Amino acid sequence: MSDGSSDESTGESRDAGSEGGAAEPTDDEVVRTAAEAAEGVVFAHYDQSAVTDLDVTVTFEEGVLDVDVYLNAPDDPDPDAVAREAAETAGEAVDELFEA
Repeated sequence: MSDGSSDESTGESRDAGSEGGAAEPTDDEVVRTAAEAAEGVVFAHYDQSAVTDLDVTVTFEEGVLDVDVYLNAPDDPDPDAVAREAAETAGEAVDELFEA
């Protein structure tokens, strides 16, 4: 783009699985945890005012987590890498939720 920004969409899917133990988190808790973690990564790298567009889509169906991060932000740091990190961190946050 000519305005120095970059559009990036990246996704990550993982099987959250059942580990037994305490009551498992609800689907809503899983989705909220993943979305908050992904947004946290993005805003750790960019000021909120610098992000032109951010869309974090999270689904959790039949034990499978799917996280898609669309990011339009300045080129420094690389928005592709930030979007990938956000999706990966979302998955890790959900893994920790199930381990708790």
